[in-house]
Amino acid sequence: MNLKDKRIAVLLSGGVDSSVVLYELVRQGLQPDCFYIKIGPEEEEEWDCSSEEDLEMATAVSHKYGCRLEVIDCHHEYWDQVTKYTMDKVRAGLTPNPDVMCNRLIKFGAFHEKRGHDYDLIATGHYATTEIEEQGARGKEQEDSLCSDKSLAPCSSPLAPRKWLCTSPDPVKDQTDFLAQIYDWQLEKALFPIGHMMKEEVREIAEREHLVNAKRKDSQGICFLGKINYNDYLRRYLGELPGDVVELETGKLIGKHKGHWFHTIGQRKGMGLGGGPWFVVKKDITQNIIYVSHGYDPATAYKQNFPIMAFHSINGQLPPTDITLKIRHTPEFIPATLEPTADGYMVHAAQPIHGVAPGQFCVVYDADHHRCYGSGEITV
Repeated sequence: MNLKDKRIAVLLSGGVDSSVVLYELVRQGLQPDCFYIKIGPEEEEEWDCSSEEDLEMATAVSHKYGCRLEVIDCHHEYWDQVTKYTMDKVRAGLTPNPDVMCNRLIKFGAFHEKRGHDYDLIATGHYATTEIEEQGARGKEQEDSLCSDKSLAPCSSPLAPRKWLCTSPDPVKDQTDFLAQIYDWQLEKALFPIGHMMKEEVREIAEREHLVNAKRKDSQGICFLGKINYNDYLRRYLGELPGDVVELETGKLIGKHKGHWFHTIGQRKGMGLGGGPWFVVKKDITQNIIYVSHGYDPATAYKQNFPIMAFHSINGQLPPTDITLKIRHTPEFIPATLEPTADGYMVHAAQPIHGVAPGQFCVVYDADHHRCYGSGEITV
């Protein structure tokens, strides 16, 4: 792709990855505009948040390369959309992924509405790659199924080359699972300048170029929380709802919990129960009961067959029967087959998977875990 005649926006987070993105573009003789998206907590003085330091880092890097930096306030959009999504899901006993929705609704959504529409490409520090499939490989009969949700976004012309979201060569850092809910038009504008690199290469570039955040640790957890504890975040918006913890096999009362939303399927640590280890294997939301199993990796903590609904195809191409998948952010891809159902697919994994939880996204890839087709929500 010739970037010389493209208007490029770089989303600077204050981290080393997006900073190296800016370096890579400037190295090619480009002069992109930089943006810092503000999505911090509602009452920042009550939270131990790193957003101020993030902005300082982003400012320093943009100034180093003579690029303009603009702060875009997406605070209300984040809390109206992503936080509502998260709280609705956990209140219903599900296991959501706010970072997935942040990419779709904020980084490539609200930002696009505010400023991104003025640019041809939006560059981010995601570890992901893209590739183009020319029209010759596509049939006219596929035109009607090219758009995954015509009511939400215009579909790319069926005659245009299809753009694929593809994995990074760094299996540990690969972030395609966090991008598996974006729309086709968002992927069309996405640019991942470091997606083909290993994390070690990015660090080496940052240190060689004396970037201010070269040795800064990677952020962990939900994109805006910084050092905030996730359970404190849930407690603030949902409070506590005490209930029973029951052994699944015997029906014996093991202890009490402070709210089913503080626990997720597959959880082992943080239960506060004696005589462990205990694994969360089931939640009864109506009765507010958490069911646990005793021992090391009990069979009840695994599932091999489970349904997914409302499959979101990134570029309109539905997945084949033989696939690989992820249900959480791990380096491993699990082989599986897909059986179409009325609401989505039944997943038949090649091996039992630990901690399959309703509300998680099952991210679907080709058999070589190279191309990402999209994702669907686990319903069991």
